[in-house]
Amino acid sequence: MGRITIILADDHVLMREGTRELLERHEDLEIVGEAGDGEEAVRLAIELQPRVALIDIGMPKLNGIEATKQIKATVPSVAVLILTVYDDDQYVFALLEAGAAGYLLKDVRARDLVEAIRSVNAGDSVLHPAIARKVVDRFAHHGGDVPEESTLERLTEREMEVLKLAARGMSNKEIAQKLVISVRTVQGHLHNIFGKMHVGSRTEAVVQALQQGWLTLDKGF
Repeated sequence: MGRITIILADDHVLMREGTRELLERHEDLEIVGEAGDGEEAVRLAIELQPRVALIDIGMPKLNGIEATKQIKATVPSVAVLILTVYDDDQYVFALLEAGAAGYLLKDVRARDLVEAIRSVNAGDSVLHPAIARKVVDRFAHHGGDVPEESTLERLTEREMEVLKLAARGMSNKEIAQKLVISVRTVQGHLHNIFGKMHVGSRTEAVVQALQQGWLTLDKGF
């Protein structure tokens, strides 16, 4: 698989330097670029096409939300992982809907950040516990919109099973064990789901499914 290539986008130089030093201790992680503002982050993502973009929200020129939208629109293969101090609902849901694969707060432990990068690179979604609670609360207490039947009908029974388990926060490996299939098969199902739903990540697929009312968290699916 090779190293996981990463770009760092944060307007605080000290934060970038510290994160770089932390991540480069791990042989499977490689920092290929750094950006001090959102516009530069988008440019680097297009130019370098890293596997993961680690992005802050509060950046000059282009904030993390707009940068994420542009990155996912131009290079959807890049997994965007948000690392920020902001946990406001307006940021959380805007970023998840923009296609961010993960959302961490800067109080996260170093080892959890490293594992989060590996997870989003593998196609999993990662949410800080405080952010995960917001997602659950939002969709457990508010009904979704009327389902788009045409898209829902295109998902096979197995794809719906995979999507439901992904919504429970299971990793690809856990889904594979639950359904007694290979991890590669799970990845194939997720790839098909993303294509049918026109999304770029597990998180975006789950959020859209919850919004459309295909899945409900308060009834145990």
